[in-house]
Parts: sequence; structure tokens; C-alpha cells
Amino acid sequence: MAYDKFTVLRSTAVPMPIENVDTDQIIPARFLKATERKGFGDNLFRDWRYNSDDTPKKDFVLNNPIYSGKILVGGKNFGSGSSREHAAWAIYDYGFRCVVSSFFADIFKGNSLNIGILPVTVSEAFLDKIFKAIEADPKTAVEVNLPEQTITLLATGESEKFDINGYKKHNLMNGYDDIDYLQAMKGDIESFAAASLY
Repeated sequence: MAYDKFTVLRSTAVPMPIENVDTDQIIPARFLKATERKGFGDNLFRDWRYNSDDTPKKDFVLNNPIYSGKILVGGKNFGSGSSREHAAWAIYDYGFRCVVSSFFADIFKGNSLNIGILPVTVSEAFLDKIFKAIEADPKTAVEVNLPEQTITLLATGESEKFDINGYKKHNLMNGYDDIDYLQAMKGDIESFAAASLY
């Protein structure tokens, strides 16, 4: 299994109301030397999280202990810039399983779906509601229901539907990457191949 199955996620959320967050800000280029997915979370938003002497910047949200959770809420146009898949790796490795925004860069969105992160696109109005709810109460819980394709502020019940490709939805719910999906069909493929010989 490539990653944990994603069905229903209930979690607090980390707010980052910054627009046009690009992949170089998510994971700076100098940290792209590794080829495995592990360890990238340490350098997620590195230049925003740390000073040049490696001390944490107190005013950055990931260094603020009042915010936690498996959901990252970003501003419009999240994941723009270069196509590096390491940006998605860093977000997953840090512990986020869902990123919410009103718009995602296509390549970042695809990279996220491929490794078990659910990018949820909401309206700008609903995104604003989420930010305001977290600002009012950092312990605000959000439910992301993949089978129903809904995202809900649990305190108020306000909810919105989101779209997802059917194939990617299937893979997320089963914890599959593309190779896992093919391996799961191994029996069917072998049966088809055997039948084709006659």
C-alpha cells in the first residue's frame, strides 16, 4: 500500500491565508537532492519557518502551538510554480493529509493526489468562512468526507461539495498509487491474458 486509506478525516486545521504559495516556498530547491519521500517534512516552508541561524520564526503559523491538525488551509492559487513533486512529499511527510484552497495549480494537485494528499477546492466564500472560524477558535474541527465529497465546519454544520476525479477518488479510498492500482487488478489481467491465448 502506497499510503494510508483516505475516507473521512476529522481534524483541526492550520490556517495559511497567503495567496500564490509556490512550490519553491513549500520546499526550497536546495532540499531536493533526496529521491525518497522521507524527511522532506523537516524542511516544509523552510525559509518561512526558520531564521538563517536555524531558530524558528515565532510569527510563522507552523511554529505556533495553538494551531495543529492534518488539514492545511491555504490561500488562492496554492502550489503554483515549478512542477516538483517534492512539494507534495514535504506536505505529506509533515503530517498533512488534506490541503484546502479556492484554487490549486494543476501539477501540484496531481502530485498530491498521487501520494495520498487530498486537495479540496472550495469557493472563495467558503474558504473565508473556514479562515474566520479558525481565527475565532483554533480548535475548530473540520470534516472532509471523501465518499460524499463534502467538507464541513463541524461547529456550525456549514458544508460544501467538492469535485474529484473518479479514478483518483478510488485510489485515495484504497490507499493506492498507480502501481498499486494495477497490482490490485493482477488477477483480472492474468485471466484476460489467458483467455486471449485461445
